[in-house]
Amino acid sequence: MPRQTTAYIDLEALRNNYRTACARAGSAAAMAVVKADGYGHGIAQVALALADVAPKYAVACIEEAEAIRAAGISQPVVLLQGVHACDDLGDCERRHFEPVLHSEHQLDWLARFERSGDFPRFWLKINTGMNRLGFRPDDLHAVMARLEKLGADSRLLGFVSHFACADDSNSPMTATQTTTFEAATSSWPELMRSVGNSAAHFIPGQPLFDWSRPGIMLYGGSPIIGKTGPELGLEPVMSLEAPLITTRVVKAGETVGYGGAWIADQDTPMGMVAVGYGDGYPRHAGTGTPAAIGGRRIRLIGRVSMDMLAVDLSDAPAARAGDSVELWGRTVGVDEVASCAGTISYELLTGITRRVPRNYLKHLA
Repeated sequence: MPRQTTAYIDLEALRNNYRTACARAGSAAAMAVVKADGYGHGIAQVALALADVAPKYAVACIEEAEAIRAAGISQPVVLLQGVHACDDLGDCERRHFEPVLHSEHQLDWLARFERSGDFPRFWLKINTGMNRLGFRPDDLHAVMARLEKLGADSRLLGFVSHFACADDSNSPMTATQTTTFEAATSSWPELMRSVGNSAAHFIPGQPLFDWSRPGIMLYGGSPIIGKTGPELGLEPVMSLEAPLITTRVVKAGETVGYGGAWIADQDTPMGMVAVGYGDGYPRHAGTGTPAAIGGRRIRLIGRVSMDMLAVDLSDAPAARAGDSVELWGRTVGVDEVASCAGTISYELLTGITRRVPRNYLKHLA
């Protein structure tokens, strides 16, 4: 019998979070971002759960878009990282993928389709200050002139950009980027525009234009510094659970785990849980990181091992081997665990490894 370490996925919570994104997007439509294997939740299952409500999906790369098609889903799929080879543009045209073109070499690839005219529908990325991908605003008129010369301008859907600091409500950079984006694209009001990541949905008065791009918020994680998902009205989608495999009393003065990093200051009931960094649980989650058993919050002690971690059972004295421990979920938020580990919920959710099975539920109790 396999161990019972499992990631339970609440698909109705996912749908509710998408509805929240739509409500917060106002007049903008919301393309569901399902990259990185649906943020670790399973791209096919996530996309299928949203298939009757999401008019468009967004992924990072073409192999993720192919996974959506393999699941039998026909909605358009935006490739946020564009394409990585010229031939991929032909696949995009045939498969109704919408690549985001962001570099001159991608325009060179596009030129190879000039003779046939079989251009895919595509977007242009505008670099408004993130300085990762995209054409500079001052170069946009030249880019548009080149597209018109190629005859590809009729296949251009619109413009996208990405915010660098939308998670920080005190940063003026989002407003600056928005102004830059509006000015850069003002000559083409007939084309669509998209800038709104998850965090932008929570900025009062922030324009989201034609399409927003909710990502982490769909999965219940917080996109805002200092806030948790539930505080923003989001429901947790993944509940990571693992069995308690033994219990014992650690005597005062004894240590637990590698390096003797935790020393008991009194006799302490302790349990070992069958999950570790080999499963994607963060190694840097130290003593005091919350977990839960039977709805009662407990804490980690000592270092996280590859396959196990230790918990203090002082606040759950009835716990026994075989009981299920929630590492994050409805009692303990993934944002809380991420904060204790010095990271963000995005990393935790996408980091759950293949040896942890996903169990898809209509709704968690």
